[in-house]
Amino acid sequence: MHTVELTKRFGSTVALAGLSMTVPRGEIFGFLGPNGAGKTTAVKLLLGLLAPTAGEAWVLGEPAGNLGTRRRIGYLPELFRYQSWLSAREVLAMHCELAPLPRPTWKEEIDRTLAIVGLAERGGDRVGTFSKGMQQRLGLGVALLGKPDLVFLDEPTSALDPVGRHDVRGIIRELAARGTAVFLNSHLLSEVEQVCDRVAVVDHGRVIAGGTMEELLTGSAVRFRVTGLSADSHKSLESFGPMDVEGEQITFTKLTADRVPELVSEMVKLGGRVYEVVPRHQTLEDRFLQLLNEE
Repeated sequence: MHTVELTKRFGSTVALAGLSMTVPRGEIFGFLGPNGAGKTTAVKLLLGLLAPTAGEAWVLGEPAGNLGTRRRIGYLPELFRYQSWLSAREVLAMHCELAPLPRPTWKEEIDRTLAIVGLAERGGDRVGTFSKGMQQRLGLGVALLGKPDLVFLDEPTSALDPVGRHDVRGIIRELAARGTAVFLNSHLLSEVEQVCDRVAVVDHGRVIAGGTMEELLTGSAVRFRVTGLSADSHKSLESFGPMDVEGEQITFTKLTADRVPELVSEMVKLGGRVYEVVPRHQTLEDRFLQLLNEE
């Protein structure tokens, strides 16, 4: 998948501005951003459900929206609903026909898919009896029918318990291992951090950061537990970089190790008593919030 300066405007509103990216086969790519950032617009453009205002998008070697290419794409939208009176097997059979997949392969394909998403024993049950988590598993199964070469997953773990989220991470890794590219939207940043090879962060229609996890999580944070500091003292410490204050806990989000002794000395000079100094690994959530604050 490849885009060049992909742009979409709705009247005077810019929903997506100059998106350029490449997602190779077998890569798990995370597409992150707050609500209204342009994520859904980007997915609709890549699926061919919207026409771009400017720029180009190529999916599986063809222009986005190519009908032949669509048969090789799986899609799990964030919001979906299946007819409550249908069984899980009937839902999958309906999508086999829509795909369309050769009818002689349907039973084997449905059996395989139900097993992958953990619904092998519930295939004959009506969707109306399913929990939200089971419906989410079924939606994922629909996206996996026909062994697609590219899968778009929008909040795939949103309704799942910890066991379900673990299972979905395993499914995503297996897809990548067989050469399927996975384009993942999720608000559960800890999930993205565990499974994605690369990520892009989008805000107000623009990509504001991107790269591998190693490239993105370059910041170093240090947490201090200190008493005796006034509000004025906190202001005096701002020269050491961005900081978050929560009671006795002060976290500096961009502090290198060589400046820690100097900072401790300054805290003591200001009347503080330092009880604890703890280096903290920067998480994707930390970096995500930092990027949005910088905007």
